[in-house]
Amino acid sequence: MTPLPHDRYCDEIGRQTDRLRAAVTSGAALTATVPTCPDWSLEDLARHVGRALRWAALLVRTRAEEDVPEDEAPGAGGPVTRGDAAALDAWLAESGETAVGALREAGPDGPAWSWSGIRTAGFWARRMTHELIVHAADAELAAGRPFGTVPADAAADAIEEWLEIVRYAQQVMSDPEANELRVPGAGIHLHATDAPAELNAEWLIELPDDGITWRRGHEKAAVALRGPLADVLLAFYRRLPLDAPGLEVLGDRKLLEFWLDRATFT
Repeated sequence: MTPLPHDRYCDEIGRQTDRLRAAVTSGAALTATVPTCPDWSLEDLARHVGRALRWAALLVRTRAEEDVPEDEAPGAGGPVTRGDAAALDAWLAESGETAVGALREAGPDGPAWSWSGIRTAGFWARRMTHELIVHAADAELAAGRPFGTVPADAAADAIEEWLEIVRYAQQVMSDPEANELRVPGAGIHLHATDAPAELNAEWLIELPDDGITWRRGHEKAAVALRGPLADVLLAFYRRLPLDAPGLEVLGDRKLLEFWLDRATFT
């Protein structure tokens, strides 16, 4: 899949930041535990996302050639007082605006250090879009709110970027858990049941010895995960249980669980 246009990512960062802000200002306790990130409270999660946005903005704005500590990003610490939803909301809004402004000014090909092999502002536009999509869902779970909207093109791109990250972890980072995902002959099929036909939102993921591969299309596999695209995305990121309403697992469930246990963002 070709990544989305740069401006599309910038627009989506703004929308998904608003979605996170809505969870923060919903009246839910900022001390509430995030079920999918149990070491964090809702406020911890919001501060993590805002800090990441400001860090990405710093890397892009300064055309960084090497890593810069997150804490060096202006305003990365967030509001001094904890438990103030209004202050946290204003800081998140500014964080999103700072990131989008830096990304739009740099354009997709602007140089910027990243931990991946792609050292451009375009990498950060895509990465922060999907960081926000998933963490906004985390915040909604913590706040007891229904999941917000994830546009189909962004959801499909998030699945594909996640596959790229897992492969990168196997081939470059030598991640021990990702490297267990080498099972020749095994295949996982993801099938979105509600996506527009032109999006072709189906994937066959294979696990050969030389690292995972995938392709678009409707093909048989040892196990299939079927359901609405946004739900397939969230289950694939371990934000929804496989037994969630609307999802269906057909075939070797243990293989899918094996994948989910080892495909982690480290």
